[in-house]
Amino acid sequence: MLVVRPILKDDYDALHLCAEESGHGFTSLPVNEELLTNRIDHSVNSFQKPEVTEPGDEGYLMVGVDCDTGEVAGTTGIEASIGWDTPFYSYHISKVVHSSPKLGVNNVVKLLTFGNNYTGCSEICTLFLRPKFRGGLNGRLLSKCRFLMLAEHPHRFSKTIFAEMRGVSDEKGNSPFWEWLQEHFFSIDFTMADYLTGIGKKGFIADLMPKLPIYINLLSKEAQEVIGEVHDNTRPALKLLENEGFTCRDYVDIFDAGPTVECDLRNIDTVRHSFRAQVSVAEHGSSTNYLISNTSFENFRAVAQQAAFDAETQSVILSPKVASALQVKSGDWVRMAAV
Repeated sequence: MLVVRPILKDDYDALHLCAEESGHGFTSLPVNEELLTNRIDHSVNSFQKPEVTEPGDEGYLMVGVDCDTGEVAGTTGIEASIGWDTPFYSYHISKVVHSSPKLGVNNVVKLLTFGNNYTGCSEICTLFLRPKFRGGLNGRLLSKCRFLMLAEHPHRFSKTIFAEMRGVSDEKGNSPFWEWLQEHFFSIDFTMADYLTGIGKKGFIADLMPKLPIYINLLSKEAQEVIGEVHDNTRPALKLLENEGFTCRDYVDIFDAGPTVECDLRNIDTVRHSFRAQVSVAEHGSSTNYLISNTSFENFRAVAQQAAFDAETQSVILSPKVASALQVKSGDWVRMAAV
């Protein structure tokens, strides 16, 4: 059984392993000891921060842990409000019309406009499940447990929730979109640019990125083809978010042109359809799986396990093992949703 909990300082080695296994293009998990340590420390402090009434600079990083072995299976996180201390850049795809009635010419051309439009929004991020744990409900748990947290503690997060999807790159980390930018505006390769961004050194972006809109039809054919497309490994994650109500509003990543998807917190499917239930701890014969979290924030726990829910009494029977993993007892409340 996998249980999701806040990351601890003792989890550094496991997070470093996730960073190594995640490969190129995973900006939020660079293989850098200082950055990973800082992310863990920041998360620990954020979870322990008292009386949070609105989203600030908090960053909540969690890990999925195998209850039987103690091995960390993956990581998942939420940034409460991005873009204040460190700028958050993106491209917006817009349209401009070039028209000449006298000539009977009417051309619609797409542009990429550089900006910071997601400043202040909450970002779901750092979702990575190690290959050996992929299967069953583990991927859904790591992704959707964040929505149970949003539903139970909405005051800690912004109205708009977004996620950056990993764009197209090859096994060596080369991005067709970045190759065009590199040729015309930069002199560093994609993996280095991605790494520098991951460790917080984003100054080069504002210094070197073209300030005026870029006509998409002037890009190379290879670069144009990957705008708004996702990496093959990211397709399941994108599909899951789309099923939750997330959609692309024509924003893409400035490095690999992967799509950014967003949704109003209240309209996320799991948030809307989640519910609270009072716990009874006992063995049961139910074979129905649910996403289940406790209602604590500092000691947040979530699982995807079988439970016996009674809608009439708003109560749920959890096995002793599941109750122990969630750190709840009879009489406590949990938040639940369909898997």
